Amino acid sequence: VFEANEKNLSSFQKEVSASVSKGEYVVFVPGKAKIRSGTLTSVSSETLSFLLKGDVPTIGLYVDHPASEKLTIEEAKMLKSAVLSFGNPLPKEKTELADYQEELLLAAQAAFNTRPALEMNLAYALLMGLKKHGTQSHVFDGFQVKETPFDKLLAAAIVLSKVIRQETQKDRVGVVLPPGTGGLLANIAVLFAGKTPVNLNFTAGESSIKSAMEQADLDRLITADPFVRKTQRFPWPPTRQLIFLERTLPQLKAKIALWLIASKFMPLGALANAIGISKTGGDEEAVLLFTSGSSGEPKGVALTHRNVMANVNQFSSRLRMGSQDSVLGCLPLFHSFGCTVTMWYPVIEGINLVTYPTPLETPKLAELIEEKQVSLLVATPTFLRGYLRKAKREQLSSLQLVVTGAEKLPAKIAEDFEKKFGKPVLEGYGLTETSPVSNVNLPDPASTGGPEPILPSHRRGSVGQLIPGMALRITDPDTDEPMSIHQSGMIWLSGPNVFPGYLNMEEKSKEVIKEGWLKTGDIGRMDGDGFLYIEGRLSRFSKIAGEMVPHETIEDSINRELGVDSGNERQIAIVGIPDESKGEALVLISAASSLEATDLRYRLLEAGLPSLWIPKQIIKVQEIPHLASGKLDIKHCQAIAKNGGELE
Repeated sequence: VFEANEKNLSSFQKEVSASVSKGEYVVFVPGKAKIRSGTLTSVSSETLSFLLKGDVPTIGLYVDHPASEKLTIEEAKMLKSAVLSFGNPLPKEKTELADYQEELLLAAQAAFNTRPALEMNLAYALLMGLKKHGTQSHVFDGFQVKETPFDKLLAAAIVLSKVIRQETQKDRVGVVLPPGTGGLLANIAVLFAGKTPVNLNFTAGESSIKSAMEQADLDRLITADPFVRKTQRFPWPPTRQLIFLERTLPQLKAKIALWLIASKFMPLGALANAIGISKTGGDEEAVLLFTSGSSGEPKGVALTHRNVMANVNQFSSRLRMGSQDSVLGCLPLFHSFGCTVTMWYPVIEGINLVTYPTPLETPKLAELIEEKQVSLLVATPTFLRGYLRKAKREQLSSLQLVVTGAEKLPAKIAEDFEKKFGKPVLEGYGLTETSPVSNVNLPDPASTGGPEPILPSHRRGSVGQLIPGMALRITDPDTDEPMSIHQSGMIWLSGPNVFPGYLNMEEKSKEVIKEGWLKTGDIGRMDGDGFLYIEGRLSRFSKIAGEMVPHETIEDSINRELGVDSGNERQIAIVGIPDESKGEALVLISAASSLEATDLRYRLLEAGLPSLWIPKQIIKVQEIPHLASGKLDIKHCQAIAKNGGELE
């Protein structure tokens, strides 16, 4: 057994060779380095590559530290200080760094799967968080300009949960509310009632919303009168099926006051029994979200208690935020990041939550960040553009982390944001199907002046390292044959945060879930230090005459020729439509004022773009369609392309 180290590598190799000659395996133990918690290894890729060159049979060892990476609701004394997990032995002929990394990720996943928090009921975890952090943590509703301590939120959720139980016998309850105290309260109350909250996308089309409500089998929606009046395009059911918060809660003031007192004095176990909350949740459904992504019909993503609890544990162990911190919650609750990262996470961990109903009103959001000294901003690149235009540097000075996801981060936005505000933009990655976080870039650990090397936690251009408990595979996009994880191909992920399958869609589930592995639909690769690079969405490729043509690469080339800054509002989009002769044909959707197909073709050819990659048809539109999350609405763009122009 050897501790990997930066020093005396030659002597290591001699000792390794001597061991191998005796027919022994070599176990590499993580060395000493300055790393951020939750990092896969404390050994640099250069060291590992050197040690693996000796054609030796190798076993990797991952050391997990559950007690030091626990949730705040867990007691350290109940957790193991260390869990040792060995990877599968790699034979002499297969000792490449990529193979070692792949096995080490599986070993790390096995260790993470032993954490007790994964078996906890989400409702029980929320109860623990609200009770433990009752007076020291709060929700500040930036729209209502009202602060609610966690203990009052707990009492109101208990009383409202009993109303929900009386109102419906169905297993799920719809929530149609923007981010705010009301939306948070409704979601917690539904879980306390032993039911599944379904946050509906009120920005979607009528047919998509009706499909989601039908699939979820809903007969009650929780909402508010002002929001109903504001959202008139929503296909609201009869009033008798609506639970209006501003009508219901005033009638419950006396009961809420009693439960506020009772919840302070009742032991946790007695309180859970009184509400009817089980301690364990496991693989039972906890949350139902609907995603059409950007290119399909609504699909129900049923996340289990294990999925959500795993993801909260995973990224909390990487972020390491405390009760002195605060999170800005302005992403829609039907958005997976808005649901897990800015709703469940702060309540369980006792982090202050500052809410606002929309991510679009940047001046107001900047005021809230400054006034409430917000620590964590989670946004999409589209929404970051608003801060660049309308926020002042001093307004964002309190931010410790600016994390972006949901769409590719243009380098120009990252550069401009850091230049203006002095805050690096840390790109992450995730899917609704992964609850949602799977990767994130984070600041490098600070140097303590010691001799230990500092291993990086972020790398520009990547979406970061995998969060603890996740493993990765790369396969050929056409054949699904395994490839080296250092080669570009289809990304597959596995982990306790990966959903079990789509709601009532067995065939679609089989297409994306195979033996616990999720086919993400994204093309990418991992580097030697564990950073993942996303090179495109499979739906953002066209197969033309047998060649895979990347839409995003073409868009970047066109933007350069037009002199369009990728950090500005999107002006073009490439989509593929069926073509009899070549399989697919490229269409350019353009909101640019002047763009002519022949001129563009010559300019792109001169720039070195292959002829096959150049769209022959340009369709002019007023603006490029986007989803509420800020992502490109591919489905809408394809409909425009097939229709030959904008839809009515």
